[in-house]
Amino acid sequence: MDKPVQTPANGHEHSNTIPVINPATGELVGKVNRGTAADVDAAVAIASEAFPKWTAKDGTERAKVLFGAAALVRGRQAYLAGLLSREQGKPLKESKNEIAGFAKILEYYASISGLLKGDYGHSSAYGHAIVSRNPLGVCGAIIPWNVPAIIMGWKVGPALASGNALILKPATTAPLTCIQLAGCLVEAGLPANILQVVTGPGPVVGEAITAHPGIRAVSFTGEVATGRRVALLASPLFKRVTLELGGSDPMIVCKDADLTVAAKGAVAGRFFNCGQTCTAVKRLFVESSIEEEFVHKLQTLIISLKVGNGLESDVDMGPVHSLAQRRLISGQIERTIEGGFGKIITGGKEMKVGDYTGSFFEPTLLSGLDPEAPVMREEVFGPVLPVMPFDSLDDAISAANNTQFGLGASVWTHDSRIISRACEELQAGIVWVNQHLKLPPEVPFGGTKDSGIGRENGRYALDHYLEEKTILIKP
Repeated sequence: MDKPVQTPANGHEHSNTIPVINPATGELVGKVNRGTAADVDAAVAIASEAFPKWTAKDGTERAKVLFGAAALVRGRQAYLAGLLSREQGKPLKESKNEIAGFAKILEYYASISGLLKGDYGHSSAYGHAIVSRNPLGVCGAIIPWNVPAIIMGWKVGPALASGNALILKPATTAPLTCIQLAGCLVEAGLPANILQVVTGPGPVVGEAITAHPGIRAVSFTGEVATGRRVALLASPLFKRVTLELGGSDPMIVCKDADLTVAAKGAVAGRFFNCGQTCTAVKRLFVESSIEEEFVHKLQTLIISLKVGNGLESDVDMGPVHSLAQRRLISGQIERTIEGGFGKIITGGKEMKVGDYTGSFFEPTLLSGLDPEAPVMREEVFGPVLPVMPFDSLDDAISAANNTQFGLGASVWTHDSRIISRACEELQAGIVWVNQHLKLPPEVPFGGTKDSGIGRENGRYALDHYLEEKTILIKP
């Protein structure tokens, strides 16, 4: 398993390593191996050899390992959260919650790992009918940089609970916490080589995992274009694929909603993790009669957000994860304003925080938007909240569905008729009512349309890692 190499900030970068940079300070956090396709081949070979011993264990034995790892993670929460904030940039309080979330996911899958049984029936014509559910073997997982611990949990938890081996590729810019979490699993008793972490560039390591004939299933979280590439490479091998490809989540606020609660929900749902969350509130639709009041509430809350180094205790929002991502966000806002599609209420610019050299961006509120504005048509992966009024529920639902994405959506109202229509008609994998972004590990998560295929989280995720065998016994 790869281990991070801690080096001085002025350490020399070698071609066989990848530096991990703190996006708030520009400082070097550590280095990891620049993996190759050969490394993936080697990982698959030794995982295949180790797999029979792991899958032979009873579900309760596997549960002990997951519970043990969760306990280790909880005991090291402070250290792991600090490492996550340093490599990813998010505020320490968010990192602590994410590390606890990883532990909770392991605990959930540990709690159901003993229940992974098949079915039995009897027919006078065919005799005893037994359906067993068996692990696939070696599986693959590719995760992004925005919420690496949680997304790692979504993939590692069901894969290991169901008896599989797993090759995991973390993001090149945020791999260190994932490596440490994998170490907790090994320390808790996971047999050597069952979980392999291979670091390296997506076009090299990610493609090797996706196209490897020895890997039976792959779960990918990331951009739409990369997801299409994953599907293309996996399809000739009839490999199982789960794709979570982002979204442009709408939030609909009706006039009867608790506006103070809804405004706080919108700000939390958009600016959590600097807006770099797949299910963040990315398009806000507000009933026309309350738009002015609601925008004022939003503006007051957004102005009060403190931006800074995530390791500082009073920071509400850290930096954008990379300079390239910050440039992309700036361009989306510029095209929106210069095209006459909307106006800036607050924010809208790159910013400097103290003496830090990181990629900070002002929390931004936009209004007066045209449906064709770039910030409404494209996924904005950053701290930008566009607001658009609506006159009728028909208009709101139509506008909310007017996107290539379909990951999440929320409606804020106390009218049961509106709730019923919105839950039925919004095209999304998850619909929240009077809340947004929260997702317990017990329920399925995934999208429709370009947001991907398959489901992670909950017992439904196990279907990705198990296959049925039918046995008919004639007495």
